[in-house]
Amino acid sequence: MKPLGVAVIGCGAISGVHLKAISANPSAQLLAVVDIDAALAEKTAQQYGSSYYTDHHEMLKRDDIDVVHICTGHYLHAPMAVDALRAGKHVLTEKPMAENKAAAQTILDAAEAHPDVQLGVIFQNRYNPASVIMKKYAESEELGKLICMKGLVTWFRGAGYYATEWKGKWATEGGGVLINQAIHTLDLLSWLGGEVASVKGTISTDSLEGVIEVEDTAHAHLVFENGTTAIFYATNAYRTNSPVEVEMIFEKGKLYLRGDILVLEQNGAQTVLSEPVVNDLGEKSYWGVSHGAQIADFYDHIQAGKPFWLNGPEGYKAFRLVMDIYESSRKGERIVYQEAVPAK
Repeated sequence: MKPLGVAVIGCGAISGVHLKAISANPSAQLLAVVDIDAALAEKTAQQYGSSYYTDHHEMLKRDDIDVVHICTGHYLHAPMAVDALRAGKHVLTEKPMAENKAAAQTILDAAEAHPDVQLGVIFQNRYNPASVIMKKYAESEELGKLICMKGLVTWFRGAGYYATEWKGKWATEGGGVLINQAIHTLDLLSWLGGEVASVKGTISTDSLEGVIEVEDTAHAHLVFENGTTAIFYATNAYRTNSPVEVEMIFEKGKLYLRGDILVLEQNGAQTVLSEPVVNDLGEKSYWGVSHGAQIADFYDHIQAGKPFWLNGPEGYKAFRLVMDIYESSRKGERIVYQEAVPAK
């Protein structure tokens, strides 16, 4: 089967994971990179043996580009995804889908209007070995009913991290620790727990007052339609990047995840179910190891003509949770869902 022609828009930090995964995948050929910084675009193109552009519209005119990866600032995800979908390209966008609900809806609408191409949203941690095991236990009820969960993200981002034109601002980043760092853990909680019935949360800026507009700390309480509950806490004010923690309490046991290590506690005994996996992409360890797995899965679905499962509506779930925690904090009220996430 002919390799898919691939382009990457945005040559910043996260693009390195995508570029390495694409280069290592026999189902794909990197044909182009795009960045408004011409020097960065040219350097990246030389490193990976591709063409480069400073305007994504010019790249989208190419008939040999099948798939577009979007690795830009949050506020550019939606307009660029819409442009690519309208140009007949499959799109795999980094999280979050957008910086606000209205922008995210434009992607969902464009994907529905162009059913011949596919939209995927990066939530690579669903592919982690530990996550797959946790999902299996959640669905099989081997440990009985899932009663409650907790998720903890205690990381550090200093003022220097926000020294860009778009980070730390509501209009362009869409939020702080929730939308940028902790959305992955929120996504895991919602994926493991099922459909969310309601959420109540609070945000604050505890360590970066006067530096950023957005929050560096947040907590939330989730109630799921099946009766499971979850608590969630995230901060960028911890001074170090501790391993993410997720706990699942079942009727007949407990699963505890710290980083990549997953432990089952049952009948007074502990069993290690998953151990750390070496990150061979050479990027920041807290990004995890599974970008390559999700990218390969996306390509496989395209080549097989099968709908990709982590699509727009699925990627919207964690994004909606983030947006609704912000709204809950502003209103001081619990957000109760009256309708499901858009189906298309």
